[in-house]
Amino acid sequence: MLALRKMKSRELALEVGITEQNLSLLKSGKVKGVRFETLAKICAVLECQPGDILEAVDRTR
Repeated sequence: MLALRKMKSRELALEVGITEQNLSLLKSGKVKGVRFETLAKICAVLECQPGDILEAVDRTR
């Protein structure tokens, strides 16, 4: 979505109000959860729906 919006991670982090490091962790999937407020802000800035940027992964395998 960042590429589609021609936006850099730094810009998104600033607009959402999170650090670039936290955004990087979110993008890499190295976090176990995300606050709904943060997800809502990201979606608002990127003009998308949560399903556009989230993927369900079965971690039981």
